[in-house]
Amino acid sequence: MPAHNEALVIADSVRALRAHMRTQDTLLVVADNCNDDTARLARMAGAEVVERQDETLHGKGYALAHGIAHLASEPPDVLLVIDADCRVEPAGLLRLAAMAVDRQRPVQGLYLMRAPKGGGLKLRMAAFAWALRNHVRALGYAGLGLPCQLMGSGMAFPWSLVEQVSFATGHIVEDVKLGLSFSALGASPVFCPSVTIASEFPSNDEGAASQRKRWEHGHLSVLMRDVPACLVHAVRHRNLGLFAMALDMSVPPLALLATLCVVFILFGAAAAWWFATWAPLVIALLLCGMLLAAVGVGWLLVGRAWVKAHELFFVPVYVLRKLPLYVAFLFKRQVVWVKTRREKE
Repeated sequence: MPAHNEALVIADSVRALRAHMRTQDTLLVVADNCNDDTARLARMAGAEVVERQDETLHGKGYALAHGIAHLASEPPDVLLVIDADCRVEPAGLLRLAAMAVDRQRPVQGLYLMRAPKGGGLKLRMAAFAWALRNHVRALGYAGLGLPCQLMGSGMAFPWSLVEQVSFATGHIVEDVKLGLSFSALGASPVFCPSVTIASEFPSNDEGAASQRKRWEHGHLSVLMRDVPACLVHAVRHRNLGLFAMALDMSVPPLALLATLCVVFILFGAAAAWWFATWAPLVIALLLCGMLLAAVGVGWLLVGRAWVKAHELFFVPVYVLRKLPLYVAFLFKRQVVWVKTRREKE
């Protein structure tokens, strides 16, 4: 359990996990660059704790690598990673571990982010979009026999694979990078939808905005820098798992994808006006229709718990509000890991 200044939640999280653990299991908390009581509270709650202080190397990946190095002298059969702000359903840990041992591949549980009670439409829309990506898309890929992305929490790794990949990275979406690295080895992650790992979006606007920026800038960064090389590697080595994961990462975040569809329609309309050719407009409208249909099906499956039918008319407003985030990627992108503030100070 990597933890950076998680004094508000660490004790409850440790106690909740220990309630589902066996006597031979170890819960290791990596108190990473903390300046609060995270380490002390985790020990009091019953966890084994190692502390890491490094003023130059920041990020969850470095915390994971530090914990792995600590365990290496007496390695476990399976390494599970659970974020400090997450809750796992009873027996979920054992199910993830058993599946990792059986398949000898990384296993990803169903990681969901939920809007806090009383959360506004923006947070509820975000919860819906998160479920579309982490639940509906991952389930669809699994149904086709294809791998899923690693999602950052609720991950299980056979120790034999842990030793073959470097976790020590400061990338802001280190989980996605790890998934691509394992896939390149021929060990693409497997989706386990029967185990739910849940957390909440920050209730304050600053924390939610920071978290959203980190995820979406990280996604776009991987799309631009890593996906082309992964596609080439996958074709050369006939690696279907890596090819599928790279294609999945090629899909932009939902709001940006919707914006690109609108831009495509405008270009198609311009082509129809100036050149009297309707093909680009027809293709753009078909693509936009397919996207709307996919979102509608996703809403029927997982979105009704968060967004009411009449609130779907506010989706364009949700999309427009995110445009500055994508403009910032061009001129002031986030490249370092930043702790999400969950409470107002």
